[in-house]
Amino acid sequence: MRAMLFAAGLGTRLRPLTDSLPKCLVPVNGRPMIDYSLLLLRHYGIREIVVNVHHFADRVEDYLGDGSGFGVEVAYSREETLLDTGGGLLGARRFLDDGTFVVVNSDVLIDLRLDQVLRFHRERRAAATLVLRKDPEAEAYGAIWTDGRGVIGRFLEHGAPGRPSGKLEQYMFTGVHVLEPDIFRYMEGAEPFSITRATYPAMLKGAERLCGFPFDGEWQDLGTPERLRATERRLREGDWRPHFLGAGSSLPRGPG
Repeated sequence: MRAMLFAAGLGTRLRPLTDSLPKCLVPVNGRPMIDYSLLLLRHYGIREIVVNVHHFADRVEDYLGDGSGFGVEVAYSREETLLDTGGGLLGARRFLDDGTFVVVNSDVLIDLRLDQVLRFHRERRAAATLVLRKDPEAEAYGAIWTDGRGVIGRFLEHGAPGRPSGKLEQYMFTGVHVLEPDIFRYMEGAEPFSITRATYPAMLKGAERLCGFPFDGEWQDLGTPERLRATERRLREGDWRPHFLGAGSSLPRGPG
């Protein structure tokens, strides 16, 4: 199985840290934030990973190299202009078009049992499975609703044809997806576009099976200084140690 890490963003909310450093290399408790996503994937045996790059792309490539120092194989999808999540994924299609693959945002830290998500995805024969969580601010992030079987019936303002919205539970997206190559049939063009705002609503309208895996474990968006500091404090004080940070989790230390 292969995976993609989204790492091309400008990280404007983390300025001035990202004035001289790519967002994915901003340190979190002494290691670049992208390390955590790499360790999660490696822990579950995913070794072939494509990373999209744009902002300080050379710095990211210098740090990750070919992935051998991390026990994985890393390829790159360079974006001369930012393509957003949909355009970024479409640009990396050649790496991902031959089977089930995982996509993870590099600016989240999630204590996720990825094997459970993959099993859930296969059992439901989903075209896409999104890892979802309950959050009182779900509407602000962009709410997603599922039925009792985990099938998505409403995505943002888009409803699934023929599915009543009154029986659905509300969640928000964590930034982790499991996908089938069928998703590429709903993507086209060279302009930037969003997976969540363009592709998933189109798949829902096309009666593709979109599912949501309910996750109630530890998760943190690392996109603001406040969230970054709060996460660092918890990791430093031992209040949170993700399960994939085991004895074999040592990686090269990036720029700090």
